[in-house]
Amino acid sequence: MIVTVTPNPALDLTWHVERIVPGGTHRADMGAARAGGKGLNVARVAHAQGAAVVALATAGGATGTEFAAELAAAGVPHELVPVHAATRRSVALVDEHLGDTTVVNERGVNPTDAEWDALRAAVLRSLSEDERSGSVSGSLSEDERSETETKRGVSEDDRVSSRSDSVGARSTTPGKGAGSVGARPVLVVSGSLPPGAPDDLLPSLIRLGRDAGAIVIADTSGPALLAAADAGATVLKPNAQELAEATGIADPLAGACELLHRGASLILLSLGADGMLAVTADEIVRARLATRLAGNPTGAGDAGVAACAVLLAEGETDPEKILRRATAWSAAAVLMPLAGEIHPSWPELEAALILDRPTPHDLRPSNPPVQGKDPR
Repeated sequence: MIVTVTPNPALDLTWHVERIVPGGTHRADMGAARAGGKGLNVARVAHAQGAAVVALATAGGATGTEFAAELAAAGVPHELVPVHAATRRSVALVDEHLGDTTVVNERGVNPTDAEWDALRAAVLRSLSEDERSGSVSGSLSEDERSETETKRGVSEDDRVSSRSDSVGARSTTPGKGAGSVGARPVLVVSGSLPPGAPDDLLPSLIRLGRDAGAIVIADTSGPALLAAADAGATVLKPNAQELAEATGIADPLAGACELLHRGASLILLSLGADGMLAVTADEIVRARLATRLAGNPTGAGDAGVAACAVLLAEGETDPEKILRRATAWSAAAVLMPLAGEIHPSWPELEAALILDRPTPHDLRPSNPPVQGKDPR
């Protein structure tokens, strides 16, 4: 079972224009509206690839109603916590001439303490149901099952076994490949936090996951990235700029090691066109394609997180295997017009990956990190 949490979801609005002219007036065909946010993108990809998943988020106001309707139509298992404030919007303008995308993200409104408590309760309930039986529909009474399926749209079915939190460990369990420790729940906390969110929100979500025996993946930025490492998130997935901004360390390997020292076990570091890096206490591996793909990079990182979550939920903990799949799914997301989808050619992309084990000198950046920028 994979449980995703999106603390600051958005109704994603996308318009394609022939060319963006600063200060100009633009005309476009009917735009696309989709329930968005990094955790929801992760859930969409994992669900489409056959994984048992439930997406948790908040929803409020008129935009929240549209958000909920689109998510229900998409068929992704979910539970939405009602909040008073309207769900924020994210506007993307695609310049078809240049192939660039300009994005404007509303910051969002901080839910009340009671609403945050309701989100935490939804996380605990989802993980507890999986822990109790490995099957929501199989462990509940008919009335309870109906209520749960009504909330989420469909039932979930997955198993829980191993409680080791080590990524990168090699297992000799009969019937399992190297690095496999058996199926277990995965909690994914992705995206920004709204301004004014409680300082303990992210650590409390991570503690809930760890206490429930789940592997926890956090994909966030700024001070929240450091807080996630301090709270013991198993996997962190920053990009190079987010890592430098959060740690103040220009060297990406040194920045990744800082997160490991703080408590994480695996750092998946996105390097953009240069691929992705997996860093653990024992090894450094890089995966990349020989040529850069043209397309929409929005959601590429979320697809990588989905790949990591799916493999970890299946019991795979080998960093190289996780890196391969995460890099391939990220690349496959670039080939799709909307976030939350990956191109069916991902197996071919995975087969074409170039893997190496770079030295710290190979990863030294030419430019210093940007200081003082709010990543949210």
